Amino acid sequence: QVQLVESGGGLVQAGDSLRLSCAASGRTLSSIATGWFRQAPGKEREFVARIRWTGGDIRYANSVKGRFTISTDDAKNTLYLQMDSLKPEDTAVYYCAAGGPTYGGNWYPDYWGQGTQVTVSS
Repeated sequence: QVQLVESGGGLVQAGDSLRLSCAASGRTLSSIATGWFRQAPGKEREFVARIRWTGGDIRYANSVKGRFTISTDDAKNTLYLQMDSLKPEDTAVYYCAAGGPTYGGNWYPDYWGQGTQVTVSS
């Protein structure tokens, strides 16, 4: 079992930055895929970013590429999402995820955090 606890969400203005954190326990993050999804009101949950093998394989959704950066701190067993140049359309609940297979280019995590709200005002 892997337990994931997110933090760092909040209310910011367009153009601001935020850093989300995801503290993991029960498994070493460097040994499995970890990443972030988000769900905006009235929309389906969507992939944001994923990292595997301590940075050896990093993927981003096109909507965040160039603005968001995913990283890990192996010593703290913590995942991060640095979000810069935030836009109102980035408003969503952000979920940390870990483990699980990838089929046809899509990742299906086994473990999820409880989510943290990010609100970007215009």
